[in-house]
Amino acid sequence: MLRVGAGAVLSHETAAEIHGLIDKPARQIHVSVPAERRPGQHRKIPGVVIHRCRKLESEWPAPWILPRTSVEETVLDLVAAARTFDDAYGWISRAVGRRLTTPQALGKALTGRSRMRWRGWITSALEDAADGVHSPLERNYVHGVERAHGLPTARRQAGRRLGSGMRYLDNLYEDYGVCVELDGLAAHPPESRWRDARRDNANLALGTTTLRYGWPDVTERRCATAAEIAAVLRRNGWQGTPRRCGPSCAITEGTPAAAGKSVSGAGELAAGGKPVSASKLAAGGKPVSGAGRKPVATKPVSGSGRELAAS
Repeated sequence: MLRVGAGAVLSHETAAEIHGLIDKPARQIHVSVPAERRPGQHRKIPGVVIHRCRKLESEWPAPWILPRTSVEETVLDLVAAARTFDDAYGWISRAVGRRLTTPQALGKALTGRSRMRWRGWITSALEDAADGVHSPLERNYVHGVERAHGLPTARRQAGRRLGSGMRYLDNLYEDYGVCVELDGLAAHPPESRWRDARRDNANLALGTTTLRYGWPDVTERRCATAAEIAAVLRRNGWQGTPRRCGPSCAITEGTPAAAGKSVSGAGELAAGGKPVSASKLAAGGKPVSGAGRKPVATKPVSGSGRELAAS
């Protein structure tokens, strides 16, 4: 910090490490400085990534602690530098899920930035985080499966007492006795499968059927997944019918769910939940959310490039 000079604060992955947003040390030290300063212009500082910012706000701790950006500013910096929507939402959901901040506090910090990449998408993502959508996998389910196909709205992170403790279900369709659990590697590592099985058994004893899905099911197989869930919901009393999300959707509108068909053109779903062509996404320069296709990466923000991404 002394080498970089006055006004420098720890930021990005380094600040994230300090705040508890990441569990492993960052490979390089990230430091932000006011836009008018250019440390390292004539001589690089080994192991240090310098970001220049027009409006730099620091969280000022005790005098013996190095200054760093606040949790909210750190999250927005990392969102602005993310390569894909899923990566960006991962930072938001992790900060909220670990109770380091709130969607409201992040929204306030967003309002304070005159320039912010993906502003409209971030605003929508904060609403999802406030609704209990705690991971990119869960957001792909909400937008790509549930909303895109007209399924009823589940209760997110629904608390239920099972045995001696409280368990939280990803998506609970309480009126129909159906629970949809989404298994990502972070929240559901392989060694936890017996714990998940016990929870499923306990749910069934209480009259709730559990359906489990992973990344492929909510991306390239999302239409078949929606049809399958709709069939179970209808069997349990739902009077609605799923709708087609696009021309290639496997669901036949106006009839009971038809599961099992593969989806052509899968992965062409934008993060907002509307089907669009891959060529249109590529032309717009925005990456595709989900695992169905190779993301169209935008140019990462590092070094002096942050002037364009952060206010």
